[in-house]
Amino acid sequence: MLVLVAPGQGAQTPGFLTPWLELPGAADRLAAWSDAIGLDLVHYGTKAGADEIRDTSVAQPLLVAAGLLSAAALGDVTPGAVAGHSVGELTAAALAGVLDDTAALRLVRTRGLAMAEAAAITPTGMSALLGGDPEVTVPHLEKLGLTPANVNGAGQIVAAGTLEQLAALEADKPEGVRRVVPLTVAGAFHTHHMAPAVEKLERAAAGLSPADPAVTYVSNKDGQAVATGAEVLSRLVGQVANPVRWDLCMETFKELGATALVEVCPGGTLTGLAKRALPGVATVALKTPDDLDAARTLIAEHAAV
Repeated sequence: MLVLVAPGQGAQTPGFLTPWLELPGAADRLAAWSDAIGLDLVHYGTKAGADEIRDTSVAQPLLVAAGLLSAAALGDVTPGAVAGHSVGELTAAALAGVLDDTAALRLVRTRGLAMAEAAAITPTGMSALLGGDPEVTVPHLEKLGLTPANVNGAGQIVAAGTLEQLAALEADKPEGVRRVVPLTVAGAFHTHHMAPAVEKLERAAAGLSPADPAVTYVSNKDGQAVATGAEVLSRLVGQVANPVRWDLCMETFKELGATALVEVCPGGTLTGLAKRALPGVATVALKTPDDLDAARTLIAEHAAV
């Protein structure tokens, strides 16, 4: 059984879309999406520097566009399940047929702008904690006023909060944590700091008509499969201010009988977690078009017929 997954913010790097635009029709598709959302995705995916694409309002639509572009390059694929990490959930919603590509990109453009505005209210950030026991780490974070914003499994939790709180974490790591790594994101996502963005997303989502997922859609909220488009959309709105439980998503992949996992562009992060948490599951990360043949081979062996 094949799972198709989409990465979240921080996976983008300068110029990462350049080789993808050499594929037939890719440049035209990206240009059309750029016109639809009022953002030059071609520029930001090929020529912009690290600081430009770190901007939340740019990074989020860029990541969703990259995921959709690379998934389309795979051809006609029927995964057993789809899921996305944080903003990757919008990519997954489009891959599952809940939203069409343009609707997903318009919603993520609103999401990115709203979250950037919320992040500007208070200087905040996120840091990944490597190692440690969640039962020890989570209470320690809460003692410091931090939120375990991403519980990623495979020994990784991402803490979010004010810059002062994150500095305190650097000086006072939980027992068993080997390293604290600041992430290249511009806010404390999936925490109460994002509450203002939820209201704006609710208004944007009210004008959409989601379809029910055509394949199993696994939600960040609790790792559960969601059966209706309305529920998927409701969860997409609420998740910006609530933790990502990728650990529970991976547990569900296991329960569903996953045998292979392909991560759409810019892949790497989620396949890395899967290699540690889902031993025996074959993985391919789409980083450049050179990875497409390996992904297609894996899909031919594991996708539903």
